[in-house]
Amino acid sequence: MRQVAIVVASVFVVAAFGVLLAWTFSGKKTKSTTQLIADLKSGEEHDRVVAARLLPERKGEAAQTVPALIEALKDKDADIRRSTAIGLGHLGGYPHEPIPALQPLLKDKDARVREAAGVALSRIDPAKFTYQPTTTKQPVAAKK
Repeated sequence: MRQVAIVVASVFVVAAFGVLLAWTFSGKKTKSTTQLIADLKSGEEHDRVVAARLLPERKGEAAQTVPALIEALKDKDADIRRSTAIGLGHLGGYPHEPIPALQPLLKDKDARVREAAGVALSRIDPAKFTYQPTTTKQPVAAKK
């Protein structure tokens, strides 16, 4: 009986620790949108990546987040440009404002950035852009 109690207590402790870790490192609700937008300009790459990945989840605040994300497409770090393009693509057909900023990334020196930009464009405006990763690294005009 004592062994069962030890096993149950151990499982409880491990589960509680897992929940605590997930809560601590999730970061999703620990910072405001304003703080995350400021993080896009941080000198720390990690802060910029986290902000670029979390801001697109705040679709209700797109009027605030989209201009900041568009600006982040100019970041010197390829991981930031890539994460930002992916995030803008997840916003889907709304809004169309990122299109002019994403198009130059189709010629980025980093292939991952080019791919992310192509996918994002095809998600934002699938009627205008299609992305075919096996045949081309740039979106092409959709056939009518």
